[in-house]
Amino acid sequence: MKNVCRLLSLALFVIAQPSTAADAALQAAATGGHRAADNIARNSARHPVATLEFFGLRADMTVVEIWPGGGGWYTEVLAPYLRGAGVLYAANYDGSTGVEYFARNAEVLKQKLAANPAVYDKVNVTSLMPPNSVSPAPAGSADLVVTFRNLHNWVRDGRAEAMFAAAFTLLKPGGTLGLVAHRGTDAMVGAESAKTGYLAESEALHLAAAAGFEFVAKSEINANPRDTKDHPKGVWTLPPSYRAGDVERDKYAAIGESDRMTMKFTKPVQ
Repeated sequence: MKNVCRLLSLALFVIAQPSTAADAALQAAATGGHRAADNIARNSARHPVATLEFFGLRADMTVVEIWPGGGGWYTEVLAPYLRGAGVLYAANYDGSTGVEYFARNAEVLKQKLAANPAVYDKVNVTSLMPPNSVSPAPAGSADLVVTFRNLHNWVRDGRAEAMFAAAFTLLKPGGTLGLVAHRGTDAMVGAESAKTGYLAESEALHLAAAAGFEFVAKSEINANPRDTKDHPKGVWTLPPSYRAGDVERDKYAAIGESDRMTMKFTKPVQ
């Protein structure tokens, strides 16, 4: 009987520890030699491993990353991790609305990925730019949709509802939407607040619910209580942007990167 109990305890321990190898692979993706040293240095502020684990990322998932931008900071982590058994769509903006910034940075990302096929050859680079581009991946195909620090752009430009609707369409029933955004005070709602980069958590909750999502949980992984959210150049006053130049640079360096909300939603099965 003692041996049986010991075997059962060992079995329970093994079952309780299924993610060790996955964690190691994700950590390797976040710190690999394909990433620039400056990007790896920002892991301490952006917590990519803990954030993606909170969202429930697995190596065999189909993942859509909405608006990775020109740098593809999170794409650098997702691509090698999903390359073996998963699928990654980099659903970026494009030039279809006539905004040069979008067209230029979309091309920057494409060139970056093309320059390192050993890591990025399986990334599906598509576009999600309402109202012209709204189908970056097959409907109902994604296990996980993620977006990082884009909410203020969507609210400011009046396309937030369309972006949340697109994410809902992309996900399988039961799939997850993971969102990280600069977190403002409770009063920071609407397009004017979005111009500062900051928005209240209530803005994300409202938009997600309106699209049909159910709120699952939030995490303080990316919280920064030192961020007072009242900076002269908005969130871009803080590192890494430092838009105020040398004005009180030491002060903003001591604050660090912005306080961020980290939220997880699900597409209902029924």
